[in-house]
Amino acid sequence: MSTQDRVASTAGTQSVATNKVIRNTYTLLSLTLLFSALTAGVAMMTNAPPMPWYLVLGGYFGLLFLTNALRNSVWGLASVFALTGFMGYTLGPLLTHYLTAFSNGPQIVMTAFGGTAAIFIGLSAYALTTRKDFSFMGGFLFAGILVGFLAGLGAMVFQLPGMMLGVSALFVLLMSAFILYQTSALVHGGETNYIMATVGLYIAIYNLFTSLLHLLGAFGGE
Repeated sequence: MSTQDRVASTAGTQSVATNKVIRNTYTLLSLTLLFSALTAGVAMMTNAPPMPWYLVLGGYFGLLFLTNALRNSVWGLASVFALTGFMGYTLGPLLTHYLTAFSNGPQIVMTAFGGTAAIFIGLSAYALTTRKDFSFMGGFLFAGILVGFLAGLGAMVFQLPGMMLGVSALFVLLMSAFILYQTSALVHGGETNYIMATVGLYIAIYNLFTSLLHLLGAFGGE
């Protein structure tokens, strides 16, 4: 086999592997979003109270680290559903609040849902079809998310509504950029583990939705 044939064969094998990772990622992402919606519905039907922020963060980071540790085993799938189910359950009381505290609560929730879906589908399609490499945004996103997380934590602890709105606006931009970054990593082989790719995209969608919900409630809530 000539060098050219070997290169073509290797490229073809890599393309098949990449397509498999992308397919597995979006299949698992769809299932986790459905499971998350189910647990959110359970929380709403049982009128579950909001969890203290430190329990939410503890459960989130604990399950996130567990998923990362199990990412190469079948138990990683169980951990993904535990993480997304937990996050969905914490979302339930927030949705209940918006649906009951505002006369146009259903409209706010549906607008946030529609906006999140439109942003995710649009950016994912753009990254998948153009195949542009957005890996250069990695450092910027890491720094931005860290700053945004610390600012949001401070705004929540010290009850600073203005800062919380600013953090929500920042996270809309950061999560939109992260969707491009993560999808690009799938396309170009930078991410080969579909479990961790699913977690990354799920967290981006979750934060994008809650940030839009906060902004719409603040500026359009009645």
